[in-house]
Amino acid sequence: MTTTPSATVDALSFPALPGALDTPRVVVDLARVERNIARLQGEMDRRGIAVRPHTKTHKSVSVARLQLEAGARGITVGTLGEAEVFAAAGLTDMFVAYPVWADAAKGARIRALHEAVASFSVGVDSVAGAERLGVAVAGGRRPLRILVEIDPGLHRTGVGSPDAAAEVALAAKTAGLEVAGIFSHGGHGYRPGGTADAGADEVRTLTAAAAALRSEGFDTPTISAGSTPTMLSAAAGAVTEMRAGTYAYGDRQQWVLGAIPAEGCAVAVAATVVSVADGRLVVDAGAKMLTKDRADWLTGFGAFPAYPDLVIDRLNDYHGVVTIPPGASAPVIGEVVAIVPNHICPVIDLVDSVVVVAADGSVADWPVDARGRSG
Repeated sequence: MTTTPSATVDALSFPALPGALDTPRVVVDLARVERNIARLQGEMDRRGIAVRPHTKTHKSVSVARLQLEAGARGITVGTLGEAEVFAAAGLTDMFVAYPVWADAAKGARIRALHEAVASFSVGVDSVAGAERLGVAVAGGRRPLRILVEIDPGLHRTGVGSPDAAAEVALAAKTAGLEVAGIFSHGGHGYRPGGTADAGADEVRTLTAAAAALRSEGFDTPTISAGSTPTMLSAAAGAVTEMRAGTYAYGDRQQWVLGAIPAEGCAVAVAATVVSVADGRLVVDAGAKMLTKDRADWLTGFGAFPAYPDLVIDRLNDYHGVVTIPPGASAPVIGEVVAIVPNHICPVIDLVDSVVVVAADGSVADWPVDARGRSG
């Protein structure tokens, strides 16, 4: 399935860009970010479910603090590098939602984080992985908390059955680790019409795994689901925690999926039209700004809220080649335009800082603190 621009993008909008930008730049509308954070937090509060947002989207200490101030329990990270950045900034409750293989180098880093962070936990999905974590933190002043990852149907990481979850939990206990719960990622909900079923898959598989752990004598205080497409559909039943990430910034694919409202797109790439020819134009945002991430159900590599019929057809490193359909409105050479990226997470990791525009119009540069910390 391919979603055409006219079917989806025409309802998108983005506030006026600040003047005198040296393009391309990533621009963040702070009021929209704050509304996005409040929207999810309020709904999870209503359901009695904790929020532990994934910070891989924004990689920003300042945004993480906004989420914590709004009521988040703690944060989620995807790598030890991200954890180290947030720990250095003084954040004290974090979960590495990844089955880290604790070799000598990573084992030492896990031990250091475990000792430095008041509440630190790590994902695991294998007996061998649990044993490696046990070796890494052996002799520490307290046991390392782990959560067993369950595969809800994404077929990426995570154990494939309740019995396998119990086996990993027992191995973790034998290795001297504290089994704090279970978690899943409903990433197979990233398709039109798939969010409800993927969320139901998370609830079903997590519930079954929790029962298997309880039958072996484990409490499961944390039953954690997580993805922006399933942040509402998986927030049900036995689930006690939600780990959505993209919701804070939003992007084109989340809007097309219906995970966020049109005004939930809080980030755009500001780009300048540098060339115009018959039926096409070129902007100065290419693959090294917009990325080549494009789901097979989307057309183009981003969307122009002000020019919904345009299609970003091709990307080279520094060139965004845009097709202008006959009769479509288009910007003129030299015009600065806003582009809503397909997938915001990798875009943020390409830049050192973002331009943040507050509700009063003031503009500030915020660093992308955990940029490049992919390991």
